[in-house]
Order: sequence, then structure tokens, then C-alpha cells
Amino acid sequence: MEVLKMANSRVSLLRHSLNSFFPPSATSTFSLSILPTRRFIVSASISSKEAFVDSLSSQQAATPFADSENPKLSNRWKPMCLYYTQDKCTMMQDSSHLQKFNHSFYLENELNTTEYKNKHSEHFDFFLVLDLEGKVEILEFPVLMIDAKTMNVVAFFHRFVRPSEMSEERINEYIEGKYGKLGVDRVWHDTAIPFTDVIEQFEEWMTKHNLCSNDLCGPLPRAAFVTCGNWDIKTKIPQQCKVSKMKLPSYFMEWINLKDIYLNFYKRRAAGMRTMMNELNISLLGSHHLGIDDSKNIARVLQRMLTDGAILKITAKRNPQVHEKVEFLFENRIK
Repeated sequence: MEVLKMANSRVSLLRHSLNSFFPPSATSTFSLSILPTRRFIVSASISSKEAFVDSLSSQQAATPFADSENPKLSNRWKPMCLYYTQDKCTMMQDSSHLQKFNHSFYLENELNTTEYKNKHSEHFDFFLVLDLEGKVEILEFPVLMIDAKTMNVVAFFHRFVRPSEMSEERINEYIEGKYGKLGVDRVWHDTAIPFTDVIEQFEEWMTKHNLCSNDLCGPLPRAAFVTCGNWDIKTKIPQQCKVSKMKLPSYFMEWINLKDIYLNFYKRRAAGMRTMMNELNISLLGSHHLGIDDSKNIARVLQRMLTDGAILKITAKRNPQVHEKVEFLFENRIK
């Protein structure tokens, strides 16, 4: 009987997922004409199907609006609403939607921060955790703004990126291969914009949060990008700028590779995010290789390292005259 009840619950959950697959409201202006015709099976707001099923009981106990009014009251894992992360959710007044999907970037953790000392405050006020997705062209650009004093997420920026040098057929194949298995290809098609527009909006976002001036977004005096590896800023962003026929922004001239900090602080090598999380006993939340989820998990690793006493310093700098030349500042580093 219990097995039958569980099966019925999962069937009911799937029905909810199917219902929420469509854009957040009937008045949405998102274009549907470019969508693949075969992929209508998972909610576009879901970032992990398995975890969503497993978290059913906690979702049923959630209080409407709790995650927007007091995120600590709803720190149980829920999949992010990926329309919300891009400022396009139209269901913020729908209690059932808020029960099913997360609308907060409060980082679920079990860290004891009472003895945390901000040894790096004289250098940085904020860390910008960045984790790009897309090997051919950038498909996802997520950034979490972490307060260096409190270690909390104080702002976020997330955009899906539409390739500029692909046919529609190739884009559809690319997106289905990348995001179809995660069940978020629909929301990508609904919201993706060109990389040039992403950078323009990102600079507006940085100006809003006083990270750069209104006239020019140059080197960031109060913040530093944090990545899990050098690929994101060293390699991929310059490549995408060339494809998009735009100048490499000057704020991408230096960054912190968390792998190098991890190696020098813990005296052990970590191949990637999953290795660091396993060694630090931090559970994976969401879907690996969904950029916004990976950014949250990298931020949780960052939190743990800061709590343990790690000091974050710039690990790589780009030559301002020859951007292809990068100086790595740590002798002991991940290559």
C-alpha cells in the first residue's frame, strides 16, 4: 500500500511538472516559434528532476512566500525558478508556484561562522562567483555576488546566451544535447539573448551594485571574479568576444582560480568542483553542469574555505597589451 501511495504521489508530482512546463503566464511575450517540437516533458523551471521528486515532502510543508520574505525559513532544497533568475518570472504571487520553486539565493549550508574572521576585507568587499556553460559558444552566464564580510549572496546575475554563429537547426541540436537532459531547454529558448546584450546588461547590473562607474566598467577595485579553473575567463570569454565581434572588457583582466587557493591552503590537489565538495563533505545541490546550480555549489565551497581561514588572492592576471598572455601568480598551481 505504501508503495502504491508513493507511486501515486510521483504521478501527481509529474502532472504538476507538466503543468508548470509552459511559460509562467498566458500573457508571456516569450517566443515559442523556435522551440524544438519534441521536448515537452519536464518543467522549464526545474533544475534537477530527481532531487525535485525527493524533496516533495518538504515542498508540501513549505510556507507560501517564505523564500522571498525570509529565505532562512525555506532553506530546504527546491529547484530554482529559472525564469526568476533572469527577472522574467510572472508567478511571484502564485503560492503553489512558490512552494515548488526556489526564488532565493540563500545558500543552504551547515557552516558555523561564529569564529570566521574576514582576513581579506582590506582587499575585497565582494567575490563574483562565475561559472560559464557552453564549449562551442557560451550558453549560460551566471554570477553570484558574495559579501566578503558575511559570506552571504547579496545579488545575482543570470542569463542564458544565444549563439551568434550557428543556424537555428544547429542551435536546437546544441541546446537539446546540453540542456535537454536537464529538462531546462524550454526556458533556454524562452529567454536566451546574444552575448553582446548579456554583457551590456551585466555592466548595468554591476553599475547598479556600485562595482563600476556609470561611464565605464573598467577594472573592479572592490571585487574579484572567482572561478573553478582558469578556462572561464582566460579562454572562453576572449573566444566569445571575438566571435561576437566585441572588445574584451577590461574587468576580465584578473581573477581568482579557486583550485589554486584550495591547493595552497589545504595542501592537496582538487581536479574540480565535485572533488572539492567531496573532500569538504559538502553535498551537491541541483544539477551539475547547469551553470546557475554550479555557481551556487562553488559559492558553498568558497564559504567553507573562508570559514576555515583561507585568504583569497588574485591568482592570474592578463597582459593589458597582449590579452593572450596570462601571468599566473601562484608557483604551486593547478595546470
